[in-house]
Amino acid sequence: MLLKAFEIGEKILIGLCSDEFVKKMEKPHITADYNERLKDLKVFLKKHKIDDSASIITLNDAYGSTINDKTIEALVVSEETMKIALKINNKRIKFGFPPLEIIEVNMVQAENYKPISTTRIRQGEIDREGHILRKTRN
Repeated sequence: MLLKAFEIGEKILIGLCSDEFVKKMEKPHITADYNERLKDLKVFLKKHKIDDSASIITLNDAYGSTINDKTIEALVVSEETMKIALKINNKRIKFGFPPLEIIEVNMVQAENYKPISTTRIRQGEIDREGHILRKTRN
């Protein structure tokens, strides 16, 4: 998703969820703390040589600055975050701002053709590259 954002934009604003916001999401697994996630994000950006074009903000809710920032032009989202993107546009319109272009990116698939996700990684089902570590019941 991040690489797609840098494909289409010159300056990218990345929202990173605060520890408090993550707790409200009630994830079914332990989540790395904010500082660890921030460090990993910065390593990723540097590795791909895109760190100079990125600004990272802390998200304390699902909207961040998207509902009132005139400089934001588009949102890059996954299928699971599309509903929030639509809510953001509704709020922007309500507040007199133009809607954002929404670019939906497919999730990267693991070896079993299911999306790679933090939940699956934390549950020991797959590793970060999507390799199967244990079978799941379906």
